Amino acid sequence: MDKLIPTLVALVAGLLLLSMSMFTVDQRQYAMVFQFGEVVRIISKPGIQFKVPFLQNVRYFDKRTQTIDAEAPELFNTREKKNVLVDSYVKWRVVNVEQFYKSVGGNELAAVARLKQIINDGLRAEFGQKDVSDVISGKREQVMAVVKQRADTEARKMGVEILDVRLKRVDFPDKISTSVYERMRSERLTVASQLRSEGAAEAERIRADADRQREIILSQAYKDAQRIKGEGDAKSGAIYAQAYGNNPEFYAFWRSMQAYKESFKNKSDVMVLQPDSAFFKYFKNPAAAGK
Repeated sequence: MDKLIPTLVALVAGLLLLSMSMFTVDQRQYAMVFQFGEVVRIISKPGIQFKVPFLQNVRYFDKRTQTIDAEAPELFNTREKKNVLVDSYVKWRVVNVEQFYKSVGGNELAAVARLKQIINDGLRAEFGQKDVSDVISGKREQVMAVVKQRADTEARKMGVEILDVRLKRVDFPDKISTSVYERMRSERLTVASQLRSEGAAEAERIRADADRQREIILSQAYKDAQRIKGEGDAKSGAIYAQAYGNNPEFYAFWRSMQAYKESFKNKSDVMVLQPDSAFFKYFKNPAAAGK
């Protein structure tokens, strides 16, 4: 029993020493091993690692992508000396943990403060070289690319990589927005009025052209109708003349029958004629057609 106690004490001391020597590195972290305040080892791969107990200590740093979101929109001046409110965010991560530690002591809050200043200076410089239309829509992507490149160059000195810089909103201050919207509304109304005027003029031109074409078509149709009618009358007269030439007496008889039909159509009609008038030729003697 007396021999067992020292063995257990040694075993417990060994386990305690082993636990103090072991540490785990998560896949989302960097680990930096210090000895007497000096960096002796940097670990970037996950797993179980070992250190010298009592002499060495470990600090962890986040390697994940992080976001800096502006607390409030910043006021910048454009090339036209117009104020715009800019709301932005930044994606960044630590890529050189040793440089990160040397630059800001591994303090993320200090790093964020410096990155905010870098981004702010970059945006201010770039907005000062661009017009409002450029930063709102025209060259927005180009502006962001330039700001990101400049910011990344400065951030690398801290061991940090800038992954992306984006604008969430670019707007005018309230007073300026009201005047801009009114000016835009006035411009749109002017354009609308001009388009309506041009449309009315075009409609009048189309109507006038349609009326002119209508008159031309009617005139041509009347001309063709008169020509066809004249040709028909000429053919009719030729047919009548030919028929009269073939049998004049029959033609006279047929004309007389037509005259009788028209004359005696109404019982109230009254005719005053001499009995020996030529009108009654076929009444007196139907056979007169042969004489």
